[in-house]
Amino acid sequence: MELKEVVVVEAVRTPTGKSGWAGAAKGGVFSGVSAQNLLVAALQGLVERVREKAKDFDPASIEDVAVGCLSQIGEQGLNLGRIGVLAADLPEEVAGWTVNRYCNAGLQAINSQAHALMCGSGDIAIAAGVESMSHYSMGSDLTAATQAGFPVSIHPRAMERAALHPMGVSAQMVADRFNLSREDMDLFALWSHQKAVKAMREEEWYRKRVVPVEVTGEGGQPILVDKDEPPREQALDDPEAALEKIRSLPPRFRDDGTVTAATSSAIVDGAAAVMLMTWEKADELGLKPLARIASTAVAGSEPLIMLLGPIPAMRKALKRAGITMDDVEVFEPNEAFASPVLAFCKEFGLAFDDPRINPTGGAIAIGHPIGCSGVLYFTEMVHWMARNKLRYGIQTLCGGGGVGIATVVEGID
Repeated sequence: MELKEVVVVEAVRTPTGKSGWAGAAKGGVFSGVSAQNLLVAALQGLVERVREKAKDFDPASIEDVAVGCLSQIGEQGLNLGRIGVLAADLPEEVAGWTVNRYCNAGLQAINSQAHALMCGSGDIAIAAGVESMSHYSMGSDLTAATQAGFPVSIHPRAMERAALHPMGVSAQMVADRFNLSREDMDLFALWSHQKAVKAMREEEWYRKRVVPVEVTGEGGQPILVDKDEPPREQALDDPEAALEKIRSLPPRFRDDGTVTAATSSAIVDGAAAVMLMTWEKADELGLKPLARIASTAVAGSEPLIMLLGPIPAMRKALKRAGITMDDVEVFEPNEAFASPVLAFCKEFGLAFDDPRINPTGGAIAIGHPIGCSGVLYFTEMVHWMARNKLRYGIQTLCGGGGVGIATVVEGID
């Protein structure tokens, strides 16, 4: 069988809201919103936008919906992919499944759906991601079992190799190994906010990829959330004051460390969804794709330091796409922390402020809704590429336990 080419015909995301997790000062705009509602907003927004562009598009022809999600308990359990199909009122013929590869989950949903279409398993598929960090923190699936009184035993060899410590500890280990200065990481955090705020203020273009979500405000009044909550506008309006504030924050993961809350990803709630089609189906429906899936890769890395998996994954993906670093016009490494991104830059000879890196801001500013992030930043990348008529982009994410994932996309003339 000859493999089919797969293209991205539409990609959307919700705004991100500050998490209302237990340690937060107060809940954000989505802290009282079910993860299922966020997912429905993304799925329905995606389908509606494709319908607007293609009058002959039939949602019943969607083969499958894959949803990336880390904490698959409570409202994020019960095979969230199928629940999302039903809740979004998609035809019952559409299947659904849920994927967990830690922070890689959303991009894995995209890659797996692309692989299925390449092999002839349908012509249309949706890949989505969602995470309510307000309702479920990392490790909730483990703690829920212990709280319910069920025995939980982590294999001693896994504990020995990975230690299962917080990712922030790994972020500090990366900073130490690559000799990353506190100043460089602070500046990178500032740039992330500046790029995110600038992109958010280009309202007409911003609305092309961000679907609003209606929430219930005080007194039961409906409120339409249509912008990301975490990005700090001061970074663009008064960068000196913003940088001074960033510099004033204490180390977060070691008393004499250099990683702070400002150089860590924002904890947020959000959802995103992407529609993939075979090139033949997109052409049949008269849809101009945003990009073509050129290659994918995953790789394991040191489980203890955990955050360097994108480096080998990216090397694999570039080789499989038949391109080099010089061909890439957008790099979208996930800003779980500033340190792994700057380590990525050092490894590949990129300047820390290279304008090709996360041009619309990253997770430090916009947030890291774990299982959603791969789809969220894929959405940002393909829209940026289409707008600027760029040829190649690559997205990478690190993940818990030392896994990395990468996807190369090619822009469409």
